[in-house]
Amino acid sequence: MAFIIKPLVTEKMTKITDKQPNRYGFVVRPEANKLQIKKEVEGLYHVTVVDVNTLRYAGKRSSRYTKAGLVKGQKNAFKKAIVTLKDGETIDFYSNID
Repeated sequence: MAFIIKPLVTEKMTKITDKQPNRYGFVVRPEANKLQIKKEVEGLYHVTVVDVNTLRYAGKRSSRYTKAGLVKGQKNAFKKAIVTLKDGETIDFYSNID
């Protein structure tokens, strides 16, 4: 089962990566644990993972106007994983662009 949904390529994550070049962020499924995330990152990117930090966050609230009136809902909750790699190893998210 694929636990990694997508890599985090945001301004905040880019600042963290610039400060500490061996840290990368991923959006993962809420049921994934640290060992599963570590195994999948190592398999996908062929790197050695030293540490995995995780945090849960709720998705953005959404609202829309319909015939029935205003409908408010909560998108799915996700989990972020900040992965620390072995010194000297990097991940290039842009190398596999078609």
